[in-house]
Amino acid sequence: MNKYIVVNDPEKWQISSEYVEVISSKEYLTSSRFSKLKKVRIFNLCKDYSYQSKGYYVSLLAEARGHTPIPTVKNIVDLGELKLVKIISEDFDDSIQKSLKGIKSKDFILSIYFGQNTAVKYKELSAVFFRQFQIPLLRVFFSRNSEKWVIRNIKAISEAEIPVEHKSSVQLFAEQYFAKKRYDTPREHSYEYDLAILVQPNDPAPPSNPKALKKFIDLAEKMGFYTEIISPKDLSALSAFDALLIRQSTEVTNEAYAFARKAEQEGIAIVDYPEAILKCCNKVFMAEAMENAGIPTPKTVIVHKDNRREVLQITGLPVVLKSPDSTFSFGVKKANSEEEYEKLLSEMLKKSELVIAQEFSPSDYDWRIGILDGKVFYACRYFMAKDHWQIYNWGAKKKDDKDGNADCFPLEKVPKHILKNALKSAKLMGKGLYGIDIKEVEGKALVIEINDNPNIDYGVEDAFYGDKIYQDILDALKNRLENK
Repeated sequence: MNKYIVVNDPEKWQISSEYVEVISSKEYLTSSRFSKLKKVRIFNLCKDYSYQSKGYYVSLLAEARGHTPIPTVKNIVDLGELKLVKIISEDFDDSIQKSLKGIKSKDFILSIYFGQNTAVKYKELSAVFFRQFQIPLLRVFFSRNSEKWVIRNIKAISEAEIPVEHKSSVQLFAEQYFAKKRYDTPREHSYEYDLAILVQPNDPAPPSNPKALKKFIDLAEKMGFYTEIISPKDLSALSAFDALLIRQSTEVTNEAYAFARKAEQEGIAIVDYPEAILKCCNKVFMAEAMENAGIPTPKTVIVHKDNRREVLQITGLPVVLKSPDSTFSFGVKKANSEEEYEKLLSEMLKKSELVIAQEFSPSDYDWRIGILDGKVFYACRYFMAKDHWQIYNWGAKKKDDKDGNADCFPLEKVPKHILKNALKSAKLMGKGLYGIDIKEVEGKALVIEINDNPNIDYGVEDAFYGDKIYQDILDALKNRLENK
């Protein structure tokens, strides 16, 4: 397997190893050389892992390309949420207390370099943290309260933050680390059994309407689940449940991801997985992954500051611009002229290092193919909102004009090439619940988006198969429990 260290500025990078090549984040993100490489391990040592930074996108695109990144996007997001860090570290609290038992001060800082510490007595604790978070250069801040040691903060550090007296040890740790052929990852916990349905009050675009939620509850109870609607404020209560069904809008930065991650950490059966949220909520990952898999899409370009002048030569006008984390048509704009393109793109690049530009492919409707754990289980057509180019028109003055009509089909009447490309797309994301949006253009099935946590609305997605749609999802949760 080819190994690369990705850093912001290779000229300033001082840690060397004969086993790995050092490249810049800009080169990895923008050079076609890396997009087609196979059997690649990426060590992401960028200075900043914050959401939509270069460091964030290095790991995201690595996963989209089928490369193996350390850290993964999941690791990065975990690290940015202190409440998640504390939830995850509960499992090795005994190791924390044992390792720090002899320290007399009220505060302690543990620096972890490639899974090791310069003091042998903290070797075990350093290994535990590294195995869980997979951040090559990590610093953990502890404080002691009246009862025990607790984590006050945890952050990734850059090479510049390594003390001079630690440099020689870090070089040795790095050499040992990059010479490895296997890299440990956290072990998953066994699952248990009671159903929580996460719903956001006043959600502007809820994935299930009230009648659909009632269907889930009624059918779940008939299947032997005790069922309770919970809200984002109930994170601490999640541990009391055996299964979690997410029915609120999902974003990497909102509560749904925290719930999914905690559920995964505690062995709670879930629909949907945090990895699905991470991948589907970023259209940069989606674009790269679909291109690498050879899935037909409208002409698509990942736009950055260096290639913005070349985009329209590929997509033409009008062009659709998408923020990487846009959902339900929020953050999706259409530029009809070069001036409008430049203005909209400049605004988007202020918020994200990368933006998606896509050829405008007008149609009366989009296919929505529902896929659950690798199997198609419903098919709908979503029509465009009145006098609008999208399914949703959030600027419409009348409530009834905000979205278009929909109809539902038996699967045997859906064109085979639509189903084929939908299944191939969902496979990129792994096991879970997905809604694949496809436009049929000149006989081709062009995949527009892969949605995690797709709509299951009473009267729409269930219009043909009825209760079976809800039962299939509940069966998936039950299977997750029983298989464990």
